[in-house]
Amino acid sequence: METQTILIKNSTIVGEDVRRGSVLIEDDKIVDITRKGSTGADEVIDAEGQVLIPGLVNTHTHLSMSLMRGLADDLPLEIWLNDHIWPVEAHLEGEHCYVGALLSALEMIKSGTTTCNDMYFFMDEVAQAIDESGIRGLLCHGMIDLSDEDKRKQEYKETLRIIEKCHNTADGRIQVALGPHTPYTCSTELLNWVREKADEKGLKIHIHVSETEKEVEDSLKDRKKRPFEYLEDINFLGPDVIAAHSVWLSGAEIALIKDKDVKISHNPLSNMKLASGISPVSDMLANDVCVSLGTDGVASNNNLDLFQEMKTASLLQKVRNLDPTVLPANKMLEMATINGANALGMEKEIGTIEVGKKADLILVDMKKPHLTPYRNPISHLVYSAQGSDVNTVICNGQILMQEREVMIMDEAEVIEMAENAAEDLISKS
Repeated sequence: METQTILIKNSTIVGEDVRRGSVLIEDDKIVDITRKGSTGADEVIDAEGQVLIPGLVNTHTHLSMSLMRGLADDLPLEIWLNDHIWPVEAHLEGEHCYVGALLSALEMIKSGTTTCNDMYFFMDEVAQAIDESGIRGLLCHGMIDLSDEDKRKQEYKETLRIIEKCHNTADGRIQVALGPHTPYTCSTELLNWVREKADEKGLKIHIHVSETEKEVEDSLKDRKKRPFEYLEDINFLGPDVIAAHSVWLSGAEIALIKDKDVKISHNPLSNMKLASGISPVSDMLANDVCVSLGTDGVASNNNLDLFQEMKTASLLQKVRNLDPTVLPANKMLEMATINGANALGMEKEIGTIEVGKKADLILVDMKKPHLTPYRNPISHLVYSAQGSDVNTVICNGQILMQEREVMIMDEAEVIEMAENAAEDLISKS
């Protein structure tokens, strides 16, 4: 196969420092970073007035829930789930999940996310959408058994099927994790099985933990232990665990998370919308815990724009601590890039702009009124930029969007498909 090269020239590169320069991509990798542009590339992108950063990493979402956007707003989590979301999900079919994931992939491309960590259902259909979209994904089937043995066996079977069918496919862009939903919807038997399979197959584990105060109270009532303490008691925790939310934590749990090198996915907008609380992110970062950034599903956010999450996460920690120096812009950008890569076990491939790493890159157009005057690119990226300022997206060396035009799929067609699929799903509920 003939080598394909892309040269991005005249950009402001945000790496260990901020500098003007050019990046040369060969096939799927970055092969040169220089202050001068070279010649002879198959494709040359003049990035004058734009900032080049790593593709953003969304470490917790439910892609196919995009079909439920605006379905059940302004409700507590328990009512939102039990009375609205789960009844609709009971009617999900593979086609719904495929179209919903395709819509979410389109939205992520248009707002600069090149990698996602997704938990949901019909994950082979989701994998098909991720493959077609050109982005990178760590996918898992959301496992719930509610201590029902027959349901548990079905969850084992479906999880193993997805691993067999989808793991390490799409030229390595798609990987599969194990996805126990929560400690309170999964039996100890299921969680023990997940731990065993993760060790056996070398897979990541994606789980919601301590999202609400009620979850912690119920755990103390039922098990006499807080959620993370219970998970440690059954030897579940480890560096391969990605725990979403982690809002209600004790100091002892933060020490436990650090000791076991558990990775945390912070979802500020979803936590705020559902009034779940404010995660002690600054405390975890002070204890050298790897905290990354996620959006959660669209039904509780209601979009997938990680630029919004960056600003919100930073400001939320400042208010929580009454300290404007907490979680500064550069640390916030790290949470959305290299911390996310580290959480997903991809830090050697993505998350920074370095020679030898995968070419997962985005260009952000700084020639906008809300980004003027152009003084501090990192500050602008975190506090001023929006997903719609993303001009060009490259993943695995493939241009997915250029000059705001999505190259990999027909945007209008995807939107129409999603409208029809959402109408079909709701009509069946």
